[in-house]
Amino acid sequence: MGEINMQSQIDEINKKLDIILEEIELQRRHRREMESLKEDLTRVGKDVYLTAVDELEGVHDHLETGDIMHLGMKLLRNVKTISKSLEQLESVRDFLQDATPLSKESILGLMAKLDEYDRKGYFGFIKELSKVVDNVITAFSIEDVKSLGDHIVTILNTIKNLTQPDMLNAVNNAVSVYKNLDIEIKGKVSLRTLIKDMNTPEFRKGLAFAIQFLKNLAAQENNNLTKINQISKN
Repeated sequence: MGEINMQSQIDEINKKLDIILEEIELQRRHRREMESLKEDLTRVGKDVYLTAVDELEGVHDHLETGDIMHLGMKLLRNVKTISKSLEQLESVRDFLQDATPLSKESILGLMAKLDEYDRKGYFGFIKELSKVVDNVITAFSIEDVKSLGDHIVTILNTIKNLTQPDMLNAVNNAVSVYKNLDIEIKGKVSLRTLIKDMNTPEFRKGLAFAIQFLKNLAAQENNNLTKINQISKN
């Protein structure tokens, strides 16, 4: 019985020793890893230090310790500003991410609209219109354009009067009469025939219209001369 108890105690002691040995091995392994890490960090730190020394060697004449301190203090004082700037950059990035699909749709819509204009002939029309402008520029001199500018008000007023409904109707009627006019004089026309035609209502109306037209034209010319004289006196 005593031998059994002793053997049990020995087994427990062996188990504890095994645990202690395993722990010692783990500690030894951890120490080796830390030493290896220390060596690696020392080597890297040394390389970084030597590289920094080499790089700073070229700027040491232009850089002082006070400048570095000033920069560091300035960065510390503007931490909030830098943080806000970074937040704004993040906002811009988010906006660009959201706007990218919209911009793609806009570009596709613009391309479709340009294709539609091309199929309808807008660009060809503009191209030919540019040729018309070139012909106008070639045909008119600078003096002609200047004269046009001096009389542009009169030209616009004339166009305005011509586009009035009554004037358009009168011009249309005159053109229709001219198109349908078929005058063919056969034989000799005597003075008696002319006097006879003068007694017709159509002739009297035409003569009255011509006389009234000439009177109005003369009155308008007199008004224009009066205005020109007044402007010259002023």
